Amino acid sequence: MSKTTLGLIAAASAATGAACTALFFSSTSQRLPPAPIAATAKLAPASGVARPFNRVQSPVDPAGLFQYGFPGPINDLATRHSLVSGYDRRTRNPAWVAEHITAESLKIRGGDRKHSDFVEDLDIPEKFRAKLKDYYRSGYDRGHQVPAADAKFSQAAMDDTFFLSNMCPQVGQGFNRDYWAHFEDFCRNLTTKYPSVRIVTGPLYLPKLHPDGKYRVSYEVIGTPPNVAVPTHFYKVIIAEDGTTGGQVAVGAFVLPNAVINNKTKLTEFIAPLEVVERASGLEFLNKLPQNRRKELCKEIECSITVREFDNTRKNLKPKN
Repeated sequence: MSKTTLGLIAAASAATGAACTALFFSSTSQRLPPAPIAATAKLAPASGVARPFNRVQSPVDPAGLFQYGFPGPINDLATRHSLVSGYDRRTRNPAWVAEHITAESLKIRGGDRKHSDFVEDLDIPEKFRAKLKDYYRSGYDRGHQVPAADAKFSQAAMDDTFFLSNMCPQVGQGFNRDYWAHFEDFCRNLTTKYPSVRIVTGPLYLPKLHPDGKYRVSYEVIGTPPNVAVPTHFYKVIIAEDGTTGGQVAVGAFVLPNAVINNKTKLTEFIAPLEVVERASGLEFLNKLPQNRRKELCKEIECSITVREFDNTRKNLKPKN
């Protein structure tokens, strides 16, 4: 990613300190460290001669803790009509949310968001759960990770997108209700070229360079008591399939600051290498997809947004107490 790109991201996200994106993008020019080697039953000494691994009898049993329960982390995997998600109990936000859209699924009109309400996810333990009151007068939108507009094929699917486990605090005017919404529309339009489109969306918490020359991660936390982390950035990983078994897959990854973005900003300014998103999120994507089946999405199609006026009436409603 160019210095120009970094500058635009930093400028667009100045209000939330998102200039820290540079830490991750500047490092992409360096060679990534090799993947760790999986542990095996044998260890090879420096001489290269394998020797048996001898388990030494220990006077202690650290794993005995598990008789009282496993500490975690636990991802609270949710499988619903319109999405699959993994939850981050520490931040009270999803770690990732995956969806699948097709031209056919987007044409079906079986659900209407006016019949949906924002709800807490009761499948998540109460002490780790994002609550409606956390968003009340917070100054942030309850930002869908899987958009309601992608799940109109049934009311149940639509309702699934309104769980708070599919939400993150997002800047409203200028982002969630504007540039981010146009970006979501770009994703839907991909179904006019690709018969199958899969999208993974989630939050990032990126470090910012401070005056003392050190990078630190800093983000707001909303709620009373403070519970829900406000992401500094959001990512989308797009997997556009050609519809054939073993066929070509167009892959695109984007990182956007959780801040006001001018609608004139080119979407290509937010393209990120997939490995950067992985390192920043702690997640792995597409590790079973061979390189010879991958294509770069934005080399296959024009990656640009179309600015449209959206009905933000529902997004402007205050959360329930």
